Amino acid sequence: MKRTIATLIAGLFATAAFAQTPAPAPTTTPDSATPPAVAKAEATHEKQEAKATTKHVKKAKHHKKAAAKDAQKDAAADTTAPMAGK
Repeated sequence: MKRTIATLIAGLFATAAFAQTPAPAPTTTPDSATPPAVAKAEATHEKQEAKATTKHVKKAKHHKKAAAKDAQKDAAADTTAPMAGK
């Protein structure tokens, strides 16, 4: 019986000690983790990348159109060449 009472009392002391420890302080983050100058530079860089990508896509489309026109001209020239020989 003494052992049971001693265990209960030890448990109460442990509970009291655990309850008194302070809770960890909540970490507060500022509204913006990055400084405004860095954010502005990143935004500018993203805009420049978008423009370069768009320009590259436009050039690729232009080259495809030019290649298609050349192919049509070649096909038209091939079909008319044998008739000119007759």
